[in-house]
Amino acid sequence: MRVAGRQDLLLLAGLAAAAVIVFSTPISRLLDYARDIERESGLALVPALILLTGVYIVHQLRKRHQIQAAAAAAETAQRDAERRAQEFERLVAFGHALARSLDHDSIRGAIAQHLARLAGTDQVWVLLRQGTEWEALAGDTRGAEEVIERQEMATRLANGAAGGDTQGIGFPLIVGGTTTGVLGVRPPPGGLAPDQQRALETAAALLAVSIKNAQLFREVRENSLRDPLTGCVTRAHAMEVIDAELRRARRSQMPVSLIMFDLDHFKEVNDRFGHLCGDAVLAAVGKRMRDVLRGSDLKCRYGGEEFLVLLPETPLHGARRVAETLRREIADRPVAWSGEALTITASFGLTQAMPGEVNIEAIIARADQALYRAKDEGRNCVRIASDGLALVGDERKQG
Repeated sequence: MRVAGRQDLLLLAGLAAAAVIVFSTPISRLLDYARDIERESGLALVPALILLTGVYIVHQLRKRHQIQAAAAAAETAQRDAERRAQEFERLVAFGHALARSLDHDSIRGAIAQHLARLAGTDQVWVLLRQGTEWEALAGDTRGAEEVIERQEMATRLANGAAGGDTQGIGFPLIVGGTTTGVLGVRPPPGGLAPDQQRALETAAALLAVSIKNAQLFREVRENSLRDPLTGCVTRAHAMEVIDAELRRARRSQMPVSLIMFDLDHFKEVNDRFGHLCGDAVLAAVGKRMRDVLRGSDLKCRYGGEEFLVLLPETPLHGARRVAETLRREIADRPVAWSGEALTITASFGLTQAMPGEVNIEAIIARADQALYRAKDEGRNCVRIASDGLALVGDERKQG
């Protein structure tokens, strides 16, 4: 902020000239008086007065310049403080948004909402490390060459190299000394200011912690939803998934089939070999299910040695083939225990959801009835619920 402008200087000059004119007579008398004193005393008063006046004027001018410089410095400091305060507020807002984010989708939303303002550009992207590969979390990934360049930058950053290239500037996401991802920014024209770089470094640290927390939360949640022995989901979670799948099938008019199976004579295994052996058998069955079934198929430990499998977009004849394959996989691959090979068999019951059906209990009840019929008819076999027999017959005719 300027203390005096050009118009102010002109005004001061005018006032000085006016003062000289107004006080010309007193000044003239003063100079005459000074000359009289000089003659009487021999002192050079007039030159001294002129010198003092010049020194005073120079001092005032220097003082004015110092005031102007101090005012300009204060204005600059105020602007810097306001900018830092704004950046701090943005970082706090970003941190709050990340604190509420417990999955990648919500983290992605926080990045879209806050990170562009911190970087001063919307050209921001985030890659996460998945083993030896890089997975895009945020940012435009439509250009194949651009994606490759970003991944190469991320790899260099993870290996400790500098973080700048044609794709911009990279900031590693480090947790526990390990680079888990990279935050990249393509700077706006003029580049990133030092305070923006510092803000992005802080944002990268916040983002790294948030991503790690989301990973831990996902692991805890998955562990709480899965049976640790077999790797199948728990019964309570299975009911939620089945309900959602049935409603989706009602909208899409796609078939959904359900398999229930029970291990034959499992109590005898526990009684003869102990519960540790029973646990080994259950774990082996869980592995057989993962080997045979699709990733999209729901695998549930329904209770004890009873299991439930939901097959989305699968008609009854397809479910029967899956059940037969799983039955053979269990029966033909004995479980090794204490030097013995234990042959385990299972009985299967199948049903298919009726068009538009969303009653979970009714569907499970039909599969359970078919399962008990399989046990009554010799075990180690597959049986279809009575409401599905006609459907299978029609499928055979069509085939």
